Amino acid sequence: MRLNRLLLSTTLVVVAMVVQVCVLARLQLPGAVPDLVLLTVVGLALVYGHVGGALIGFGAGLLSDLAPPADHAAGRYALVLCVVGYLVGLAKPDKGQLRSAAGPMAVVVAAAIGSTLLYAMVGALVGDTAARHVGLGSLLFTAALYDLLLAPFTVPFIIALARRADNDPLAESSSGSVKAADITAGWLSSGTGLRIGNQRGGLRLKAAKARSARAGRIKGVKRL
Repeated sequence: MRLNRLLLSTTLVVVAMVVQVCVLARLQLPGAVPDLVLLTVVGLALVYGHVGGALIGFGAGLLSDLAPPADHAAGRYALVLCVVGYLVGLAKPDKGQLRSAAGPMAVVVAAAIGSTLLYAMVGALVGDTAARHVGLGSLLFTAALYDLLLAPFTVPFIIALARRADNDPLAESSSGSVKAADITAGWLSSGTGLRIGNQRGGLRLKAAKARSARAGRIKGVKRL
């Protein structure tokens, strides 16, 4: 990943983690907790693609596993967000432009439901049955509802930041200089009428024409 992508992704994930642990988790909402880290991974994956989404998801999930209160095995949520980031990155638009808000909202709902299911499945493999006691259906509904309500205030902002930080002014200036060089080369080769190989011959021919024209004007001969 580029340095600007790495710095932006790290900053956004850390801020999302702090807000989620210090604010959203203390709201004591029924069911699941609004997953701001998941929305951050979704927004970045829609810009950076499946490879960047998988890397960001793994890092964000590992940070979530280690952040207090850590009541599950480390690497569990890292696996979940890595898979989610990869799959969301596959839904990246071809030209990077989102035609409507329906697509990202559908991706958010699918990511919320998929991450909850995958987290419960991984927990069942390691012997964690907490999802059964809480109620998987309630977790799925509240996770999708909370993330969907929070997405319009976070995902477009994250996408705009990622696109703005991904612009490379050096690349634009270099492409502009190459274009200017091409234009200059074309102007020199076609606009002046001079050839590098026949430069002396062209100058002699022009000098001869100038002398004949001067002689014609002196003699009073009308030249066509």
